[in-house]
Amino acid sequence: MSSSPARRRAAATAAAVCALAVALAGCGGTTKKDNDNGGAAKSDAKADPGAPLKKGLKLAFLPKQINNPYEKLIDEAGITAAGEFGGKGKEVGPSDASASSQVSYINTLVQQRQDAILIAANDPNAVCGPLKQAMKKDIKVVAYDSDTAPACRQLFINQASSEEIGRSQVQHLARQLGYKGQIAILSATQNATNQNTWIRFMKDELSKPAYKNMKLVKTVYGDDDDQKSFQETQGLLKAYPELKGIIAPTTVGIAAAARYISGSSYEGKVVLNGLGTPNQMRKYVKDGTVEQFALWDPKKLGYLGSYAAAALASGQITGAEGEKFKAGKLGEYTVGKNGEVILGPPTVFEKSNIDKYHF
Repeated sequence: MSSSPARRRAAATAAAVCALAVALAGCGGTTKKDNDNGGAAKSDAKADPGAPLKKGLKLAFLPKQINNPYEKLIDEAGITAAGEFGGKGKEVGPSDASASSQVSYINTLVQQRQDAILIAANDPNAVCGPLKQAMKKDIKVVAYDSDTAPACRQLFINQASSEEIGRSQVQHLARQLGYKGQIAILSATQNATNQNTWIRFMKDELSKPAYKNMKLVKTVYGDDDDQKSFQETQGLLKAYPELKGIIAPTTVGIAAAARYISGSSYEGKVVLNGLGTPNQMRKYVKDGTVEQFALWDPKKLGYLGSYAAAALASGQITGAEGEKFKAGKLGEYTVGKNGEVILGPPTVFEKSNIDKYHF
């Protein structure tokens, strides 16, 4: 059956509109957002493992927030490491850990033509636009501590296996509690990539039969702020009088929680575990508020990040899986899947060993 000329003109118009829509967003369905969660940023360059590290490299460390003592240890070690290979490092960053607070600093670093930007991301996606612009200008991007979306950097320097960190936090607390009781998590910011990844593995670990008598009642966020973390701890203990344990996978959070519990009616009744620095936690371990906690050496994390950025900027590696580079006194490292480089397993600190560590 033939159609009228009017109908044919309408069909042709609709087809043209649809073709334009395809070019802009896709026709016959919902618009698909850009997905930055695939593999690490790809490079057409070929690695030259024998290339020397370039002299005079400019590296910029961009922490979650400039006044975070843990991140300060990382960045200062990375800046010192840059001096070993004739480079120059600096630290810049926001005073708060909000999702978009790092964007203006990235833009400035791009304008300054840094050779590499090393970033502990407050949000995996909020920083992606400017980081991609940096990479287009051949500025290398290395995430450390808290990852960006993989497509927005060439490397991620991970302190330890994310799965190992998350699961071990639950395992340590469970042994202390006899595998029973209500527990809570005191995290940093809601958007922090590392925190959310660790918590995902914590929840998966808790789903195993061994933890059937343990219940995660609440996850709260102290925003890596000492006073807010202190208040969130107070709120948890008042809201859940049967609470037996708290996991704080944040150095700011665990110190604030320990300060609240120490000397309170909850001391000896609520078990606190998580990630902290020996210098912050020493007195709480010695007075019995905290039995144990874990962490890696943040200075080594910064040191490794600095050498990884230099290897990228010098053409020794591109960020592809299987590539190897030397990180000064730490030795040789291999790039893993999605551009991940793992420092090594965390250390558990307790009364028997805490005085051997000073950071």
